[in-house]
Amino acid sequence: MNAKMIGTVAAFGLVSAQVFAETSYETAQVTESRAIYEVVEISTPQEQCWEEETVVERRGSDNRSNTPVLVSTILGGAIGNAVGHNKSNRRVGAVLGAVLGHSIGRDIMRHNESPSSREYQTVQRCETVYQKHEEERLVGYQVTYIYNSEEYSVRTNTDPGDEIRVRVSVQPVL
Repeated sequence: MNAKMIGTVAAFGLVSAQVFAETSYETAQVTESRAIYEVVEISTPQEQCWEEETVVERRGSDNRSNTPVLVSTILGGAIGNAVGHNKSNRRVGAVLGAVLGHSIGRDIMRHNESPSSREYQTVQRCETVYQKHEEERLVGYQVTYIYNSEEYSVRTNTDPGDEIRVRVSVQPVL
């Protein structure tokens, strides 16, 4: 046999040894099962509200008439027209008189307005705050068991009780 053939036979022997391995399941006695806890921080959103006084500015009444402005504009235009000497001077005088009359009418209206007032109003304000607290959460169990007079330890998700199932695999050593 050549070297290549011997290598192939040896590899086949290893593969066939793994194929013929036996697996079975048995139970082992649990000697200790200790719960494992982890401390986690929890943030819970909460809405907090409070009442607050605010200032509200109120202007005088808005139901005022524009008549003083219109009358003063017309009168200013008429006076400006009457003062002018020729046709172009009368036009310029009418325009300037109307502008001046309008300005006077606006000043009269502002003077007659009722003064602004301040009022206080209670409004509700809210914001989201996060309340933090710590809590312990169960993350698993540290289980100690005995199989064939040997002690083993494993971490599990659930408490196995008095016995734990173990997988036993037997393989020949070549």
